[in-house]
Amino acid sequence: MKNAKIIASGMYVPEDIYTNAYFNEILGEDVDTWLRENVEIYERRWCKEGESTADLCEKAANSALKNAGMKASELDLLIIATDTPEYISPSTAAVVQHRIGAVNAGTFDLNSACAGFVTATETAAHYIKSGGLNKIMVIGAYGMSKYLDKTDKKTVTLFADGAGAVIMTSTEEKNKGHQTGKLISKGEYADWMGIYAGGTKHPSTHNVIDHKDHQLKFVKKFPPELNPQMWSMLANQLAENMGIGVSEVDQFLITQININAIRETLKLLGVPEDKAYTVMHNYGYTGSACIPMALHKAWENQKIKEGDTLFFIGSGGGLAFAANAFIL
Repeated sequence: MKNAKIIASGMYVPEDIYTNAYFNEILGEDVDTWLRENVEIYERRWCKEGESTADLCEKAANSALKNAGMKASELDLLIIATDTPEYISPSTAAVVQHRIGAVNAGTFDLNSACAGFVTATETAAHYIKSGGLNKIMVIGAYGMSKYLDKTDKKTVTLFADGAGAVIMTSTEEKNKGHQTGKLISKGEYADWMGIYAGGTKHPSTHNVIDHKDHQLKFVKKFPPELNPQMWSMLANQLAENMGIGVSEVDQFLITQININAIRETLKLLGVPEDKAYTVMHNYGYTGSACIPMALHKAWENQKIKEGDTLFFIGSGGGLAFAANAFIL
């Protein structure tokens, strides 16, 4: 019976670095202290003028292909998880497929906000397990700097751009690859945070009540306990499905918008903090890209290795939650 295994990763972030000091200047107040003490974000990357989500994806894709020793023409499918697409239509995946030369790959975009990458790997795993496909690339991408209100310190200081990619292949190895997964949504929070113009409700050309509807907005404050409760519940469920204890998990790769939420989750699980590799410190919050970026950096820095059990746990607007487990 075929299973889906992650064999390689790659990532790309824009070249332009914005430190906390930049925001002290443009906002006219000290935000650096709060960012350092509360979320531990010190700098982030934003796209250059003319740089967009497809550019980030293209470079992350080529990075993953190089690390896998694979040609793009070998891919059967390309899935891009993003809520900052190149266009409303056509898909970002179609643009990237052409650029990288994945001539034999089908394509589609997937939007479950910042839970997108985990949702996409779960989707890809089932395509491979069904027997239909053998090689799939999944990219989590984020170009949220395009949608930020530069005067809103609640968003402009946190959100950043980047892309992370993985290549998944079929395997018949025992105790390797995808183990279990779970998707949950809480749609009652759909109007609490998002970008509310540009779709059919408020098209970009007319009927826009407020021009800032085209920008990311926190409408209501989320309960601080919500993510830790949901993340720990999902982790416990994955462990139960696998018949293991959470202490046996080697790394938890979790949505990286708030370091304290991650630490609270690990506390609830009773596992040490070094079991959650984090990258938000130097890259800011990169949404659907943060989990594959953390995976890539952990792999690159030898914090994970073949045979390790990894739990991926993502959450994002909607609210959407996604979790799955892989053995490398």
